Amino acid sequence: MTAPRFKRILLKLSGEVLMGQGQFGIDPDTCERVALEVKDAKDSGLEICMVVGGGNIFRGLAGAAQGFDRASADYMGMLATVMNALAMQNALEKIGVDTRVQSAIPMASVCEPYIRRRAERHMEKGRVVLFAAGTGLPFFTTDTTAALRAAEMQCDALFKGTSVDGVYDADPKKVPTAKRYDTLDYNRVLADDLKVMDASAVALCRDNNIPIVVFNIRDEGNLTRVLRGEGTSTIVQNETQSA
Repeated sequence: MTAPRFKRILLKLSGEVLMGQGQFGIDPDTCERVALEVKDAKDSGLEICMVVGGGNIFRGLAGAAQGFDRASADYMGMLATVMNALAMQNALEKIGVDTRVQSAIPMASVCEPYIRRRAERHMEKGRVVLFAAGTGLPFFTTDTTAALRAAEMQCDALFKGTSVDGVYDADPKKVPTAKRYDTLDYNRVLADDLKVMDASAVALCRDNNIPIVVFNIRDEGNLTRVLRGEGTSTIVQNETQSA
Protein backbone atom coordinates (compact mmCIF):
# COMPACT_ATOMS: atom_id res chain seq x y z
CA MET A 1 0.00 0.00 0.00
CA THR A 2 1.13 3.57 -0.61
CA ALA A 3 1.27 5.84 2.42
CA PRO A 4 0.92 9.60 2.04
CA ARG A 5 3.98 11.77 2.56
CA PHE A 6 4.09 13.38 5.99
CA LYS A 7 6.08 16.31 7.32
CA ARG A 8 5.56 15.91 11.08
CA ILE A 9 4.60 12.73 12.87
CA LEU A 10 4.13 11.45 16.39
CA LEU A 11 5.53 7.98 17.03
CA LYS A 12 3.76 6.06 19.80
CA LEU A 13 5.54 3.03 21.23
CA SER A 14 4.32 0.66 23.88
CA GLY A 15 6.65 0.26 26.82
CA GLU A 16 6.77 -3.48 26.11
CA VAL A 17 8.68 -2.76 22.89
CA LEU A 18 11.67 -1.62 24.95
CA MET A 19 11.85 -4.97 26.76
CA GLY A 20 13.20 -6.68 23.65
CA GLN A 21 13.12 -10.41 24.31
CA GLY A 22 12.99 -9.88 28.06
CA GLN A 23 10.04 -10.06 30.42
CA PHE A 24 10.60 -6.79 32.23
CA GLY A 25 12.56 -3.55 32.14
CA ILE A 26 14.58 -1.88 29.39
CA ASP A 27 16.82 -3.65 26.87
CA PRO A 28 19.62 -1.30 25.69
CA ASP A 29 20.05 -3.13 22.37
CA THR A 30 16.36 -2.70 21.55
CA CYS A 31 16.51 0.98 22.46
CA GLU A 32 19.49 1.37 20.11
CA ARG A 33 17.68 -0.39 17.26
CA VAL A 34 14.58 1.76 17.64
CA ALA A 35 16.75 4.88 17.91
CA LEU A 36 18.48 4.04 14.62
CA GLU A 37 15.11 3.72 12.90
CA VAL A 38 13.98 7.05 14.34
CA LYS A 39 17.23 8.61 13.12
CA ASP A 40 16.63 7.24 9.62
CA ALA A 41 13.14 8.74 9.63
CA LYS A 42 14.43 12.07 10.89
CA ASP A 43 17.21 12.12 8.29
CA SER A 44 14.56 11.75 5.58
CA GLY A 45 13.30 15.21 6.53
CA LEU A 46 10.57 14.36 9.03
CA GLU A 47 9.92 16.29 12.22
CA ILE A 48 9.35 13.69 14.94
CA CYS A 49 7.94 13.62 18.44
CA MET A 50 7.40 10.50 20.53
CA VAL A 51 5.31 9.04 23.33
CA VAL A 52 6.46 5.82 25.01
CA GLY A 53 4.23 3.82 27.33
CA GLY A 54 5.36 2.41 30.66
CA GLY A 55 4.03 -1.14 30.62
CA ASN A 56 7.51 -2.68 30.71
CA ILE A 57 7.97 -1.20 34.19
CA PHE A 58 4.55 -0.50 35.70
CA ARG A 59 1.05 -0.39 34.25
CA GLY A 60 -1.53 1.64 36.12
CA LEU A 61 -4.52 -0.57 35.27
CA ALA A 62 -2.65 -3.69 36.33
CA GLY A 63 -1.62 -2.04 39.58
CA ALA A 64 -5.21 -1.02 40.29
CA ALA A 65 -6.35 -4.59 39.66
CA GLN A 66 -3.87 -5.75 42.30
CA GLY A 67 -5.29 -3.41 44.91
CA PHE A 68 -3.53 -0.08 44.40
CA ASP A 69 -5.66 3.04 44.40
CA ARG A 70 -6.30 3.73 40.70
CA ALA A 71 -5.08 7.32 40.76
CA SER A 72 -1.90 6.37 42.62
CA ALA A 73 -1.30 3.46 40.25
CA ASP A 74 -1.69 5.74 37.25
CA TYR A 75 0.82 8.21 38.68
CA MET A 76 3.27 5.34 39.18
CA GLY A 77 2.75 4.39 35.54
CA MET A 78 3.43 7.97 34.48
CA LEU A 79 6.77 7.89 36.30
CA ALA A 80 7.60 4.69 34.41
CA THR A 81 7.10 6.54 31.12
CA VAL A 82 9.66 9.13 32.22
CA MET A 83 12.22 6.37 32.73
CA ASN A 84 11.50 5.04 29.25
CA ALA A 85 11.72 8.50 27.70
CA LEU A 86 15.12 9.05 29.33
CA ALA A 87 16.29 5.66 28.05
CA MET A 88 15.25 6.55 24.50
CA GLN A 89 16.83 9.99 24.85
CA ASN A 90 20.11 8.35 25.81
CA ALA A 91 19.93 5.93 22.87
CA LEU A 92 19.14 8.71 20.40
CA GLU A 93 21.82 11.09 21.60
CA LYS A 94 24.47 8.33 21.49
CA ILE A 95 23.95 8.21 17.71
CA GLY A 96 23.94 11.99 17.28
CA VAL A 97 20.24 12.84 17.41
CA ASP A 98 19.42 15.98 19.42
CA THR A 99 16.48 15.37 21.75
CA ARG A 100 14.42 16.95 24.48
CA VAL A 101 12.29 15.17 27.06
CA GLN A 102 9.24 17.10 28.24
CA SER A 103 7.27 15.82 31.20
CA ALA A 104 3.66 16.61 32.04
CA ILE A 105 4.68 16.19 35.70
CA PRO A 106 7.34 18.81 36.44
CA MET A 107 10.72 17.33 37.41
CA ALA A 108 13.23 20.00 36.51
CA SER A 109 16.27 17.98 37.56
CA VAL A 110 15.86 15.47 34.73
CA CYS A 111 13.78 17.05 31.96
CA GLU A 112 11.83 20.05 30.77
CA PRO A 113 8.21 20.72 31.71
CA TYR A 114 5.74 20.23 28.90
CA ILE A 115 5.28 23.54 27.07
CA ARG A 116 3.54 23.25 23.71
CA ARG A 117 5.21 26.13 21.90
CA ARG A 118 8.66 25.16 23.19
CA ALA A 119 8.10 21.61 21.93
CA GLU A 120 7.11 22.94 18.51
CA ARG A 121 10.23 25.07 18.40
CA HIS A 122 12.43 22.08 19.28
CA MET A 123 10.98 20.12 16.36
CA GLU A 124 11.44 23.04 14.00
CA LYS A 125 15.13 23.00 15.00
CA GLY A 126 15.39 19.32 14.13
CA ARG A 127 15.21 17.87 17.62
CA VAL A 128 13.20 14.78 18.54
CA VAL A 129 10.85 15.59 21.41
CA LEU A 130 9.80 12.81 23.80
CA PHE A 131 6.64 13.51 25.76
CA ALA A 132 6.70 11.79 29.17
CA ALA A 133 4.38 11.35 32.15
CA GLY A 134 1.25 10.98 30.06
CA THR A 135 -1.19 13.84 30.33
CA GLY A 136 -0.12 14.45 33.91
CA LEU A 137 -3.54 13.24 35.07
CA PRO A 138 -4.76 9.80 36.17
CA PHE A 139 -7.38 7.78 34.25
CA PHE A 140 -5.86 8.65 30.85
CA THR A 141 -3.76 6.19 28.85
CA THR A 142 -0.60 6.93 26.90
CA ASP A 143 -2.66 6.25 23.76
CA THR A 144 -4.80 9.23 24.68
CA THR A 145 -1.64 11.21 25.46
CA ALA A 146 -0.29 10.38 22.00
CA ALA A 147 -3.50 11.54 20.30
CA LEU A 148 -3.58 14.72 22.41
CA ARG A 149 0.05 15.62 21.73
CA ALA A 150 -0.35 14.82 18.02
CA ALA A 151 -3.24 17.28 17.89
CA GLU A 152 -1.38 19.93 19.87
CA MET A 153 1.74 19.58 17.72
CA GLN A 154 -0.37 19.65 14.54
CA CYS A 155 1.11 16.35 13.42
CA ASP A 156 0.20 14.95 10.02
CA ALA A 157 -0.15 11.42 11.39
CA LEU A 158 0.17 9.28 14.50
CA PHE A 159 2.30 6.16 13.96
CA LYS A 160 1.59 3.43 16.49
CA GLY A 161 4.32 0.79 16.72
CA THR A 162 2.96 -2.51 18.02
CA SER A 163 3.78 -6.23 17.92
CA VAL A 164 1.42 -6.89 14.96
CA ASP A 165 1.52 -5.57 11.39
CA GLY A 166 -1.79 -3.74 11.43
CA VAL A 167 -5.39 -3.97 12.59
CA TYR A 168 -7.24 -7.29 12.35
CA ASP A 169 -10.88 -8.28 12.78
CA ALA A 170 -9.73 -10.74 15.48
CA ASP A 171 -6.56 -11.44 17.44
CA PRO A 172 -4.17 -12.88 14.80
CA LYS A 173 -2.18 -14.63 17.53
CA LYS A 174 -5.28 -16.62 18.49
CA VAL A 175 -7.26 -16.76 15.24
CA PRO A 176 -5.15 -17.88 12.24
CA THR A 177 -7.86 -16.79 9.78
CA ALA A 178 -8.05 -13.23 11.13
CA LYS A 179 -8.30 -10.62 8.38
CA ARG A 180 -5.97 -7.63 8.29
CA TYR A 181 -7.34 -4.29 7.09
CA ASP A 182 -5.35 -1.98 4.80
CA THR A 183 -7.55 1.01 5.67
CA LEU A 184 -10.29 1.63 8.18
CA ASP A 185 -12.62 4.43 9.12
CA TYR A 186 -12.45 5.78 12.68
CA ASN A 187 -16.15 5.10 13.23
CA ARG A 188 -15.73 1.47 12.13
CA VAL A 189 -12.93 1.06 14.64
CA LEU A 190 -15.11 2.48 17.42
CA ALA A 191 -18.29 0.60 16.42
CA ASP A 192 -16.52 -2.77 16.11
CA ASP A 193 -14.28 -2.15 19.15
CA LEU A 194 -11.20 -3.16 17.15
CA LYS A 195 -8.71 -2.22 19.88
CA VAL A 196 -6.46 -0.04 17.73
CA MET A 197 -6.17 2.43 20.61
CA ASP A 198 -8.56 3.28 23.40
CA ALA A 199 -11.81 4.92 22.31
CA SER A 200 -10.95 8.41 23.54
CA ALA A 201 -7.69 8.39 21.54
CA VAL A 202 -9.43 7.23 18.35
CA ALA A 203 -12.17 9.84 18.77
CA LEU A 204 -9.61 12.58 19.33
CA CYS A 205 -7.75 11.61 16.14
CA ARG A 206 -11.04 11.46 14.25
CA ASP A 207 -12.12 14.90 15.39
CA ASN A 208 -8.76 16.38 14.36
CA ASN A 209 -8.36 14.39 11.10
CA ILE A 210 -5.12 12.75 12.24
CA PRO A 211 -4.52 9.42 10.46
CA ILE A 212 -3.42 6.54 12.71
CA VAL A 213 -0.84 4.24 11.08
CA VAL A 214 -0.56 0.89 12.89
CA PHE A 215 2.54 -1.20 12.11
CA ASN A 216 4.91 -3.73 13.63
CA ILE A 217 7.83 -1.93 15.26
CA ARG A 218 9.44 -5.21 16.34
CA ASP A 219 10.23 -5.99 12.70
CA GLU A 220 13.65 -4.40 12.18
CA GLY A 221 13.60 -1.57 9.63
CA ASN A 222 9.83 -1.57 9.40
CA LEU A 223 9.34 2.06 10.45
CA THR A 224 11.46 3.20 7.51
CA ARG A 225 9.61 0.92 5.11
CA VAL A 226 6.18 2.05 6.29
CA LEU A 227 7.15 5.70 6.00
CA ARG A 228 8.18 5.01 2.40
CA GLY A 229 4.86 3.28 1.71
CA GLU A 230 6.60 -0.07 1.26
CA GLY A 231 5.82 -1.80 4.56
CA THR A 232 2.70 -3.51 5.84
CA SER A 233 0.40 -1.39 7.98
CA THR A 234 -3.18 -0.31 8.55
CA ILE A 235 -4.20 3.33 8.14
CA VAL A 236 -7.18 4.53 10.16
CA GLN A 237 -8.66 7.72 8.74
CA ASN A 238 -11.93 9.37 7.72
CA GLU A 239 -13.63 7.84 4.70
CA THR A 240 -13.29 11.16 2.88
CA GLN A 241 -9.50 11.06 3.40
CA SER A 242 -9.19 7.61 1.87
CA ALA A 243 -11.53 8.36 -1.03
